[in-house]
Amino acid sequence: MLEQLAALVEAESGSSDIEGIIDCAAVIEKLGHGITGVKAETVHAEDGRVHLVWHLGASPTKVLLVGHFDTVWPRGTLARWPFSVDETADRATGPGAFDMKAGIVQMFHALAALAQTGSTDGITAVLTSDEELGSQTSRRLVEDLASGASAALVLEPSADGGALKIARKGTSMYEVAVEGRAAHAGLEPEKGANATVELAHQVLAINELGRPDVGTTVTPTVAAAGTTTNTVPAHALLHVDVRAETIAEQDRVDAAIRSLHAQVPGTRLVVAGGPNRAPFPKDSSAGLLQLAAQVASDLRLGPLEGVAVGGGSDGNFTAGAGVPTLDGLGAVGGNAHGEGEWVHVPSMAERAALLTELVRRLL
Repeated sequence: MLEQLAALVEAESGSSDIEGIIDCAAVIEKLGHGITGVKAETVHAEDGRVHLVWHLGASPTKVLLVGHFDTVWPRGTLARWPFSVDETADRATGPGAFDMKAGIVQMFHALAALAQTGSTDGITAVLTSDEELGSQTSRRLVEDLASGASAALVLEPSADGGALKIARKGTSMYEVAVEGRAAHAGLEPEKGANATVELAHQVLAINELGRPDVGTTVTPTVAAAGTTTNTVPAHALLHVDVRAETIAEQDRVDAAIRSLHAQVPGTRLVVAGGPNRAPFPKDSSAGLLQLAAQVASDLRLGPLEGVAVGGGSDGNFTAGAGVPTLDGLGAVGGNAHGEGEWVHVPSMAERAALLTELVRRLL
C-alpha cells in the first residue's frame, strides 16, 4: 500500500494543472486495474480534465464510493517535499498523501477484498479531478451516479483522531469585481475612480456578514487591484468564501452580497458566483455511522466517532440528492492542505478493512 501511495503522490495533480491531472489519472487507472481487475471508464470534461468511474457488476448502483485525485499542491512541490515514510512515527508524508491519495489506495484494496468473496455487484466508484475547485465539472456526474443508490461512502480523509465526518457546512463562492476609472496618480488623480479604495470598502462590509453564533463564516480571501504604481486603479477583484450550516443562512448571505453597492463615486460592482454545495446534515449519516461503529467494534478497531466539520466535499452533493452519506472514511492522519500533511501508516489497512466490511453489509 505504501508503494502504491508513493506512486500516486509522485504523480503530481494540482487541481488547475490539466496535464498533471491527465498523467495522474493514467497512474490511477493502471493501479486500480492491477488491484481490482476492473478497468475504469474515463469521463472527459469540457476543460480537458478527466474523471474516473468504475462500475462493478451489472446491477444498478447500490453503494457509491466517492473521492478525488486533485490536490491543492502545484507542480514542483514534490521537488522540495518528496514522498517519505518515517518508520519511527509510523507516518507517510507528501503533497496530497492525506487529502486524499491514501484514501484511493485504501478504496482499491477494499474493492479487491470484496471481489475475493464475490461481493462487488452493485458497487460504483468515482474519482473526480476538480473537487478542490468546487467540483464545477464533476458535480453532475457525482449526482447522476448517486441517483438511486442506498448509500454513498466518501473516501475523504478522516477528522482528528480518525473520526468520521457526519455533517458538513454548505459552501458558497463569490467573485466581487470593482470597475473604476483609470487616471494618472500624479497629474490628475481626481479624474479617476479608485477601484482599490472601493475594494477596501467592500472587504470591510463583507467581513461583517458572518454569524459565528450560528456557524456562518464569510471570509474575504484573495484580492487583487491595480496595474501600475502611478495609475489610479480601474479594476479590482475579491474572492469570498462562505460556509453555513443551513440553506437559510446561505440564502441570507447570498442576498446580502448581491445587494452590495459601491461607495466611491464612479465605481460599480459586478458580483459572480453563489452557493456551490448545500449543507450536509447529520440526519443523512446517522444510520451509516451506527453501522460503521458496529463494524469497527466487530473488527476490534476501537471506538469510532463522528464529528461535524466546516469543509465541504462531494458528500454534500450526495447528501443533497437524498442519498444517505458517510464521509471521512479515507486516511487517518492530519494537516490537510498544510505543509507536511501526513498519513498514519498502520491505519491504512485498518480503514481498508473497515470499508470492506461496511460495503459488504450494505450490499
